[in-house]
Amino acid sequence: MTDRHHLLVRGGTFAAVSDGGDISGVRGGSSPDGLFVRDARHLSRWQLTVDGAVPETLTPVADGDVARCVLVPRGGRREPPAYTLFREQAVSDSAFVETLRVTSNRPVASTVRIALTVDADFTDQFELRSDFRTYAKSGVIRKREVLDDGVEFSYRRGEWRSCTTVTAEPAPDSVEETGTGARRLVWALDVAPHGSAELTCRVMARTHGDRRALRVPRSPAAVHEQLRAVEDEFVEGVAFPTGWPELAAACARGLADLAALQVPATGPDGETLRVPAAGAPWFLTLLGRDALLTSLFTLPYRPEPAAATLLALAAAQATEVGVDSVAQPGKIVHEMRHGELAHFGQVPYGRYYGSVDATPLFLVLLGTYVEQTGDVTLARRLERHARAAIGWMLDHGGLTSRGYLVYRADQGGLANQNWKDSPGAICSADGSRPVAGPVMAAGAQGYAYDALRRTAVLARTVWEDEVYAALLEQAAGDLRDRFQRDFWMSGHDFPALALDAQGGQIDALASDAGHLLWSGLLDKEYGKVVGRRLLEPDFFSGWGVRTLAAGQPAYHPLSYHRGSVWPHDNALITLGLARYGLHDEARAVASGMVDAASAAGHRLPEVLAGYGRDTHPAPVPYPHACVRESRSAAAPLALLTAVGGA
Repeated sequence: MTDRHHLLVRGGTFAAVSDGGDISGVRGGSSPDGLFVRDARHLSRWQLTVDGAVPETLTPVADGDVARCVLVPRGGRREPPAYTLFREQAVSDSAFVETLRVTSNRPVASTVRIALTVDADFTDQFELRSDFRTYAKSGVIRKREVLDDGVEFSYRRGEWRSCTTVTAEPAPDSVEETGTGARRLVWALDVAPHGSAELTCRVMARTHGDRRALRVPRSPAAVHEQLRAVEDEFVEGVAFPTGWPELAAACARGLADLAALQVPATGPDGETLRVPAAGAPWFLTLLGRDALLTSLFTLPYRPEPAAATLLALAAAQATEVGVDSVAQPGKIVHEMRHGELAHFGQVPYGRYYGSVDATPLFLVLLGTYVEQTGDVTLARRLERHARAAIGWMLDHGGLTSRGYLVYRADQGGLANQNWKDSPGAICSADGSRPVAGPVMAAGAQGYAYDALRRTAVLARTVWEDEVYAALLEQAAGDLRDRFQRDFWMSGHDFPALALDAQGGQIDALASDAGHLLWSGLLDKEYGKVVGRRLLEPDFFSGWGVRTLAAGQPAYHPLSYHRGSVWPHDNALITLGLARYGLHDEARAVASGMVDAASAAGHRLPEVLAGYGRDTHPAPVPYPHACVRESRSAAAPLALLTAVGGA
């Protein structure tokens, strides 16, 4: 990560620590530091001093499930360190644990004064974003209670309550006030000549409404064992390619990351599920589009996430109109948050439906799940939800009235509601944005076409409703005809990025065209022209296909959606190229992605900068990317599906 923060992730809990294992609680920057559980920061300070001074980092924290670093007292060559500190940290569900071992380098007994300054500010994650927004929080009550073996921090605002409990073994000799609200845990450790002394600190985060019997693991080593068991279970039975070891390593790394990114969710009957979170640090929660695409990529190898995702999204499907949440009957949720600001309605994301494409993707995943697993039980159970999703597409979604899925900017939420959801992402080649009003994004129409076709198959083969199946097939055929008439830019031999409110073409050359190959919306002749165009140098950076082709005034290699390279975008493109028989092109994109993963320990980030491989021989990171992102973690599996492992 940038800002030298290192992520430890387990389900809905993550910690971001410095090279030396500290948490400073600073605001701003591309990523927050602290211990976070369900959108709230439960540790805002965790700072170690030794004999009154901050130690020097000898070996910084490296990537891994356990943060390990080596520290020494500051000094010089004439005065070698009297002792060495070995620090290990890990997170588990709602918990953080650290073991500190102090080893003496002296031939005589000594006493070392260890102090750990801790605090919990319970800040909502939305308050830490660099968007200059502030949120009123009146009537807040904070308490700090000294315990026999540590300290407890509690937070209350109206009915909202949460707490963080810090305990230590051995118990601290004292707990000191600092004048800032933080507390300082102090130990005087006796260390034998060339001997060692050890202490373990455990943190339990109790979020609002969580009444589970929580336990903090005994040590970072115990957490490591738990994570390995989960990862092994997630990877078990998956056949990795033997002829392409770099792709095999990327697939294995991705599955291991996905195992850590599973967060709790609730099904239609109140059952507890585990679903893919979008990514850490900012989106460690259920996002409809992200979970659906992740599940589609992993489906041939690990079908369980698909079933859980479908059930969780069905449970959260909208049943009525909600102005602030952009909810409409039948619509699939875009984002679900569990923090204080969402609870009090200060951000609209408790259940937020600002997505034009989660609903058709829900239907695509359901149809694909049945096709690949043969399990019709889920399709029968979710028939009502699937029909409601079709109803939304035809009614509120705009297919009947406007001929296309349509969205409008949401002032309280997202300006764009397709996958390129940043402000300005939907633009003309010159960079200008469409005037206010409805937008019809190209990629969403492809998803809608595929959703109609796949649901027609379910209607005919599972629900035994031939009339409904024929209606959906007719709607899909009509959509395909309209799209190629209205979106195709004959001067470019390429589809428009979107249509504006008047039906005018928004003419940026964008990677979304590759999604149309994945969904099968384009005729074979058009599809091959588009597929080959995506491999031209202005689109293909050598690492992947850029979101916008270089050379257009709108292009910027460090823009989030206007020139960067997204692994999940390229995974869809690769699947689409293979679908249209462009196997050489598919392998070229897959090779670029695998090389990018190999340059970063076989892990694909959320997004890369758009700089070309011809001038930048190593992938350039995008500065604000999620390091662990579920769609990117699953992308190598999609590449494997598209091109195989030879």
